[in-house]
Amino acid sequence: MRKPDFLIIGAAKSATTWLQNSLQANPDIFMPDPELHFFSRHYGEGLDSYLRHFDAAGARIAGEKSNTYLSDPAAAERIARDLPDVSLIAQLRDPVARAYSDYCMLFRRGEVGADIENHLDPRRAAHGRFLSHGLYSRQIDRVLALFPPDRLLVLFYEDIRTDAQGSLDRLAAHIGCAGPLARPVAERVKDARRPVVPPRLRRVLTPLRPVLDPVRHLAPLRLLRASVARELAYPPLAPDLAARMEDFFAEDTARLERLTGRDLSIWRQRHPAGQDAAHV
Repeated sequence: MRKPDFLIIGAAKSATTWLQNSLQANPDIFMPDPELHFFSRHYGEGLDSYLRHFDAAGARIAGEKSNTYLSDPAAAERIARDLPDVSLIAQLRDPVARAYSDYCMLFRRGEVGADIENHLDPRRAAHGRFLSHGLYSRQIDRVLALFPPDRLLVLFYEDIRTDAQGSLDRLAAHIGCAGPLARPVAERVKDARRPVVPPRLRRVLTPLRPVLDPVRHLAPLRLLRASVARELAYPPLAPDLAARMEDFFAEDTARLERLTGRDLSIWRQRHPAGQDAAHV
């Protein structure tokens, strides 16, 4: 069965979907649309069930993107066992901004409340997903313990703003794509400012999702959603909370600089007013 040539493994909320969409514009590259999360969430379903997603790849370079592979403690070992020759790509982002973006995503879904410090303050939430998933050097260590260093390409979210094409060119070279690349996707893939059903109403409707989801594309449901959707006001990330988060990540970030040879001082240059939804 056809195996993937590359995996984009994370980090979540670091524009990995932008990478995927930009690569999918190239006719020489095949990637299934959904995030498969096989090596993190569905490994028990068996390798054959996973490889079927690549049946249509043919002679094209094949890969997939699942942003949980970097943070999941078991994923790297599973990948090494089943795909020992695969190329890996990690795209990382300022861990404070990443954690806030991740929090805003779950707030948007109604899965977390407005008490932002309860979720992002290291004094309360050091072991929760928002902070622990930003300890990148530990995650990179897991990968490098199992794969040669040249098998892992580390990219940075911040470079997309200054040289999107350069990031995509490095990725293409890493996976062996010699042909001309399509231009990178220009627009934001996910817009946190898009109107949504308010979180409280989403929680009320959650038990009805098995009934509503199959028909959500129909005109009456779309009109109903449009009538109640609102632009969401996210809890802001206050400067003092951002500073505590930066202190929490400082040692890991310094180690990441040594691992990658990359100066990450840009992660320490925050706007004094903190961050809001425009940055997620």
